[in-house]
Amino acid sequence: MALKGILGFEHGIVQAPLGPDISGPELVAAVANAGGIGLLRCPDWECPDYVREMIRKTKTLTDKPFGIGVVLAFPHELNVKTILEEKVAVLQLYWGECSKELLDYAHSAGVKVVPQVGSVEEARKAVDVGVDAIIVQGHEAGGHVSGKDGLFSLLPRVVDLVGECDIPVIAAGGIVDARGYVAALSLGAQGVCLGTRFVATHESYAHPIYKRKLIEYEKTEYTDIFGRARWPSAPHRVLETPFFDDWRSLPSHENEVDQPIIGRSTIHGVEKEIRRFAGTVPNMTTTGDLESMAMYAGQSVGLIKEILPAGEVVKSLVEEAQLLILKKFNNVA
Repeated sequence: MALKGILGFEHGIVQAPLGPDISGPELVAAVANAGGIGLLRCPDWECPDYVREMIRKTKTLTDKPFGIGVVLAFPHELNVKTILEEKVAVLQLYWGECSKELLDYAHSAGVKVVPQVGSVEEARKAVDVGVDAIIVQGHEAGGHVSGKDGLFSLLPRVVDLVGECDIPVIAAGGIVDARGYVAALSLGAQGVCLGTRFVATHESYAHPIYKRKLIEYEKTEYTDIFGRARWPSAPHRVLETPFFDDWRSLPSHENEVDQPIIGRSTIHGVEKEIRRFAGTVPNMTTTGDLESMAMYAGQSVGLIKEILPAGEVVKSLVEEAQLLILKKFNNVA
């Protein structure tokens, strides 16, 4: 067991693409400058000019490679074309199947393809296509979660499936510190992907109230009450805020469409009204009743005690993991 870089990056630390725009250029560049894999979050609608601008802004903040995440459940063809034209290092895919055609298209542009999966079946399809790495998301993860298995039962099964295929496996879900990093390595992962921990950084575009709630609250719940109309059949893990406790039993036929407007936000340059149960997390521009908005978080949120610079998160993960491994080796010896 050792710490190694993956996909040509210095460290095997991945910052998840945080929607809708929480992982912007500043956060991604900070992670990249620290040697990690920073991932922008592509808009959920076609806006290739904006995507190009976002990528180019990130390039002004770092000379290191980085990537971008695309949710395949939403329109994306024009955005992906732009992403490949801009030749980012990594195209991360989620909530949809990576086709051989898309993989070949990305590889022809020199871009590595990394899907996120939530089951062994999804992982098998990704291996058969020939992806460059696989992110294995456990049920503990915050935000939208496709799988039902916990990370530490799913991860070794995917590692066994990959076998000798030389496809790095990256663990995601409930990992916020070096202990989780080392535990994932011990089960065969070559890297880890963190979401909630990077929301709670100085450079993330999350609203300060959202960041503060990640420090204050310790419990999360897997639910489907947010964004039912916009993203059907897409369950998610959120903080157990007072608002969520009041509405956790929202009848299945209700959604955000006919709900009152509780706030406004500028998301990827577009001004949007936020209705109750919309599933839109508050970013730096959000106004209104933020306490009644979705706040995604993974099960290990209780381990996050302070807002830190993103580069420090990467650095401490690597250094503390090295110490843990060394201590374990010395104890065995």
